[in-house]
Amino acid sequence: MKQCTHADALPHPEPEPSGETCPECLAQGTDPVQLRLCLICGHVGCCDSSPRQHATAHYKETGHPVMRTFEPGESWRWCFVDHVLV
Repeated sequence: MKQCTHADALPHPEPEPSGETCPECLAQGTDPVQLRLCLICGHVGCCDSSPRQHATAHYKETGHPVMRTFEPGESWRWCFVDHVLV
């Protein structure tokens, strides 16, 4: 089974969220479907089910490899590089 090679390098504690919602969606007047938190810098972006997919765009722009869900009651993490749940 494939493993994430980036989780051990994540900052502790995890970064503070940059806000409560996706700032790019706010600026563009779109609604995020679900939110994701970058575990390197705290950027909050919308998921790939959202019209603009800002969390993935953030990864492509910065190379920050791991995000987690920013939805209440959920705790999973995803590594964009290794394409696995962490």
